[in-house]
Amino acid sequence: MNPYQDFLASRAHQAAAPQDSGSVTPQMVTERLPFTIKRVETEDALLKAVRIRQAAYARHIPAFAKTLGAPEAGDYAAGSVVFLAESKLDGSPLGSLRVQTNLLHPLSVEDSVHLPDWLQGRRLAEVTRLGIDEGRVGRMVKTALLKACVQYCEDNSIEWALATGRSPIDRQYEQLLFVDVIADKQPIPLRHVGNIPHRIMAFEIATLEARWQAAKHPLLNFFCYTRHPDIDITAKMEAPLGYAAAISDASELSDFHIDKRVAA
Repeated sequence: MNPYQDFLASRAHQAAAPQDSGSVTPQMVTERLPFTIKRVETEDALLKAVRIRQAAYARHIPAFAKTLGAPEAGDYAAGSVVFLAESKLDGSPLGSLRVQTNLLHPLSVEDSVHLPDWLQGRRLAEVTRLGIDEGRVGRMVKTALLKACVQYCEDNSIEWALATGRSPIDRQYEQLLFVDVIADKQPIPLRHVGNIPHRIMAFEIATLEARWQAAKHPLLNFFCYTRHPDIDITAKMEAPLGYAAAISDASELSDFHIDKRVAA
């Protein structure tokens, strides 16, 4: 079997195993994935992330996807990191996302909306440019990328992770127990996603385990009680790579606030 078949067989075996109905915390287990997730450190890796990002957006919002053919300012900005999932089988890109913190600059979403008082003065991160390959493997990659995001937030003492979703993507965030930032849940046009209306949602990092335990969330074990050595977010991009060149080549340059490194 190839790595994907091995992984699926392992997951099926785990699902068929008897589940402990008590309140005892499960023991940590180690699970290998058929792909790796790492922080982008080179231009070649960033171009892979851009390629999978644009392909994913093209399936749903092709007009906006045309603006995503080159690295963006946000990919190089201080306080931002790009994660890339690559197949162990052939090294092909399977998914990517970008995480921007507010530790150095305001979040991209703040270009379009004033965040409510309960998020003011908090250590925040915004998840953007999530793009995955099609099919069943893509769904696994998305889950693992989100776990990488949670780990990154924990490592950097982030209190709330924000995400924006248009319908029906917003329902996926609801299922993860994100809450609405805007009380009336109305979608708001966002500059960094082509002025397309999105719901703005937030997730409290520190209470993930407790809230998912109470909800008997199906991803609890994957996120909290499983070690994934193939998710390695420890490597760092030491300095912005080719920042000036990438910005000069970006077709959407006029939409960037270069001095603030605002992501488009």
